Amino acid sequence: MDKFKGMSLFMSAVETGSFAAAAKKHATDPSNVSKAMKKLEEQLGVQLFYRSTRKLSLTAAGQKYADSVGHIVAQLQTVEDELLSDNDTPQGPLKVNLPVAYGRNYILPMLAKFKKAYPLIELDVSFNDHYVDMISEGVDVAIRSGSLADSRLVAQKLSPMSFVLCASAKQSLDLQDIFDGDQLNEEKMRALPWVQFRFRQTGRCMPIDFSYSGKHIQIKPSSTTIVDDGGAFVELCAEGVGLAMIPHFAIKSQVEAGNIKVLAKIDEFANSGVFIVYPKRQYLPKRSRAFIDFVKAELKTMGETAKTTWLDYIRHSLRE
Repeated sequence: MDKFKGMSLFMSAVETGSFAAAAKKHATDPSNVSKAMKKLEEQLGVQLFYRSTRKLSLTAAGQKYADSVGHIVAQLQTVEDELLSDNDTPQGPLKVNLPVAYGRNYILPMLAKFKKAYPLIELDVSFNDHYVDMISEGVDVAIRSGSLADSRLVAQKLSPMSFVLCASAKQSLDLQDIFDGDQLNEEKMRALPWVQFRFRQTGRCMPIDFSYSGKHIQIKPSSTTIVDDGGAFVELCAEGVGLAMIPHFAIKSQVEAGNIKVLAKIDEFANSGVFIVYPKRQYLPKRSRAFIDFVKAELKTMGETAKTTWLDYIRHSLRE
């Protein structure tokens, strides 16, 4: 077994916490990783891992080896990346993970243009709303919405995450149906039918719980339709099934097409936003940088920056 390959597999197993995840990162089988680790232990004459069906953990010798080998592997990877970057043209595999609604509405229309600009970058794009561990899954760049807490990642804010109260353009529902003067009326809104989104990971519905002009609003509607698919969530609102509280990026095309009308933009949630994220590392590959810069530039043409969304350009028609 190549020594560097064995060290790389070892560090991937340490970082991901399993042979299966390490195998996925290196595009091989878990059995191959297990055999490589056994071979490495035989060469070193020490046990590196405690193995169980549930958990993979380091022995004292394994931890000592990881502390030393981690620096070596990182340095060698950095050198390889720097050598590749000497070519002015970004190239190589780029694994990207996108949330479904944002990915389909915002990023998917950009991909053909990106490929035309960077034909040597080999895109591998996945769309899902489940939590993805970027480190263990070997994801180079991802987009996340909400709030972030993973210290292993670097995050750049693409835009605020603005939520709006929406209704179908087919309905006669209008501002007077949810407002009393300048303030939202909880009783009026409670009496209306709603569409709510349920998170598949937890099985819980996104609560209708927010602030508007500084006033806390919490609605438990008398009639609700629940759905766990973002596209269906928006479609049901557009078809007049009920009022909905939806993030700005999910409804942009429907508003532009005249299918959904925005009744009110609610107050921003603290520490929330839309972020483009990537693992912390000493050197960011040119292909990752090219994708990040391209996305930010394209979003800017759409009126999206770290401080603004397209909603800011239609404020004159919104109550805030």
